[in-house]
Amino acid sequence: MNVVGYIRVSTQGQAKDGYSLKYQEEEIKAYCKEQGWNLIHIFRGEGISGAKLNEEALEIDRVGLQEMLAHLSSSQIQYVVVLNTSRLWRSDIVKVLIQRELKKYGCDIKSIEQPFYSIHKKDPNDFLVNGLMELLDQYQRLEIALKLTKERNKKAKGGGYAGGRVAFGYTKQKDEKELKIHNGQAEAVKRLFELKQLHKKWSLSRLSEALNDEGYQTTQGKAFTKVQVKRILDRESFYQGVYTYGQIQANGKHEAII
Repeated sequence: MNVVGYIRVSTQGQAKDGYSLKYQEEEIKAYCKEQGWNLIHIFRGEGISGAKLNEEALEIDRVGLQEMLAHLSSSQIQYVVVLNTSRLWRSDIVKVLIQRELKKYGCDIKSIEQPFYSIHKKDPNDFLVNGLMELLDQYQRLEIALKLTKERNKKAKGGGYAGGRVAFGYTKQKDEKELKIHNGQAEAVKRLFELKQLHKKWSLSRLSEALNDEGYQTTQGKAFTKVQVKRILDRESFYQGVYTYGQIQANGKHEAII
């Protein structure tokens, strides 16, 4: 029997809950060996979180998933082997789309942790058990998300960095808790606000040209555009030392630049 495997972790740290790519791969190989199945390939879908607001668009676009579905269209594969079905989908919409593709090629899902799962069965007991397991998985994700939100809000209320893209002019290393000033970028920020104060009628394009003429560069070492200039100007309060996270605003722990 020819089968393929599929493994995935998201950007939200699923490796920490025992579902690392290595662990999933080892479990799938051991299971297929035990069943005497021919494991042709293990496809990997990593780097995209299935819990994002627009998860339907993101999930069905996963490169590893698309590669797997393309392989099914050109080969006779009986099963897609996964640790559990949450490795394949995180929403009902994506579930329907994936199952539709698998049925098209006469392929089923073999879930190691859900041994009775099948996209073809209509047994009400299996439907109930598998549905409850998927609901439990969704509940656990929501519980974790709520906990993370509370922790981030608490940190933001104290003025600490609660996550998100680091603003131009600052830097943060993985082992550091707070933002630190990036001297070279901070000079560009200071100069931009000086130019804005001196030339109140200058357009964003003119301001970006002035920065470029004076030799300042973006994080990527490129010339400034009016979009990047606007982004900096829109965060004036942040550069003055005020930290904003969602609806929360507090005196920031980061050092002010202007």
